[in-house]
Amino acid sequence: MENTISQTNSITVCGKICSDFELSHKVYGESFYGFYIDNKRLSDASDILPVIISERLLVNDDFNKGDTVLLNGQIRSYNSSDGIRTHLVLSVFVKSIEKQYDSDDIINSVNLDGYICKPPVYRTTPFGREIADILLAVNRAYGKSDYIPTICWGRNAKYVASLSVGTNISLYGRMQSRNYQKKLDDDTVITKTAYEVSASKLEQRL
Repeated sequence: MENTISQTNSITVCGKICSDFELSHKVYGESFYGFYIDNKRLSDASDILPVIISERLLVNDDFNKGDTVLLNGQIRSYNSSDGIRTHLVLSVFVKSIEKQYDSDDIINSVNLDGYICKPPVYRTTPFGREIADILLAVNRAYGKSDYIPTICWGRNAKYVASLSVGTNISLYGRMQSRNYQKKLDDDTVITKTAYEVSASKLEQRL
């Protein structure tokens, strides 16, 4: 089952640890820790990505803020509530981790196979660039699913906009972070961060 699931949801990403490790949660006595990595883009911009890792993967190595690491795992999602609203939270769930020494590699590779679970939202930018947003449901073990926001561009955007809810697609891309402004009820504006997959290749599965 694990091999099947990993084929439908996998991410490999290299980056610098840019935060301290903090206890995230415990499951059946096993502790999981959260931290962030700074993943460079070809443009020299960065994506700051959230990571969750089991204590079991930390016992044999001493990982610290500032270390460059190569992570293999899956993209996981869960719903977080502030008591008023619920929002979707994404993270990189680590299956393996290793230090990278003197590495300038730009690695951020995502493979997903899932089902469109909301109608695609197609739009064009003021400069005429085509964009489509989809929410992809990717099956996980034990009857669970991860819901992963995905953005498509150009011809991929136009193609995916024509697909219906329930369509099975596979895609390749990268995980990215994006800052945006949100206006609160008291008219104050705060900056928040969204996480999504930017698809570079996709196809419908028959």
